Amino acid sequence: MTASESSGSVVRRILLGSQLRRLREARGITREAAGYSIRASESKISRMELGRVSFKARDIEDLLTLYGVTEEAERAALLGLAREANLTGWWHSYGDVLPGWFQTYVGLEGAASHLAVYEVQFIHGLLQTEGYAHAVVTRGQPQACESEVERRVALRLERQKLLVSERAPAFHVVLDEAALRRPYGGSEVMRAQLRHLLSVSEAPNVTLQVMPFAFGGHAGESGAFTLLRFPESDLPDIVYLEQLTSALYLDKPDEVGQYERALERLGADSLSPEKSRDLLGELLREL
Repeated sequence: MTASESSGSVVRRILLGSQLRRLREARGITREAAGYSIRASESKISRMELGRVSFKARDIEDLLTLYGVTEEAERAALLGLAREANLTGWWHSYGDVLPGWFQTYVGLEGAASHLAVYEVQFIHGLLQTEGYAHAVVTRGQPQACESEVERRVALRLERQKLLVSERAPAFHVVLDEAALRRPYGGSEVMRAQLRHLLSVSEAPNVTLQVMPFAFGGHAGESGAFTLLRFPESDLPDIVYLEQLTSALYLDKPDEVGQYERALERLGADSLSPEKSRDLLGELLREL
């Protein structure tokens, strides 16, 4: 299975979930009633509709019957979508160090055609060197044994293959100057990290900008976030907000719109890609 196939399974799961929700709402059926029909809870229906769980063919068949979907071609298409949605992603093998709420993000990240992010605490995971990633993981997981740290770093490096793959997304990243100046791993690690940023910023699919301290207050006041767009027209833009023990996935147009506008302002107010590279060079010479 290729990375795009396994990432696509997450998208299909979300697509199927949203279609099941629309069918249920069109019939005026509550989640509780839908759950009862498949011998499950209301929360199980909620997780299915959000694309957070795998699908059993029997459950999908029973729900389609409940929702009045009797046309064979439509049923077959949705059941086929369920089978494709159940494909296991490459990241499944990292389940020992990958929380369930982040597995969804990794799948979405791999399926996106456009990624736009703002980072303030540290360099974004897709741009971290191995040494920098090791320092970040060690700082964030002080109780983790070395083997667990190495597994987490390996996962991060595996994710980075996305940026150089045949279907690499357009990647726009705005880094707060604080992320560049906050040391992780010592001077040599930071020098290697800054050199890597200078290199990757030249990639045709990467736009890297820095929000300088000198600008003062700016549109990223709410903290780090990621906006994901997908080639599938049925899938809405999603904003990902990571927390300490969980994450939020926003897809309501009005909420996503606020983050889109924040990104537009960040892009307009940050240093240009060329001036951002100049600043990276200055920081490198300071080390």
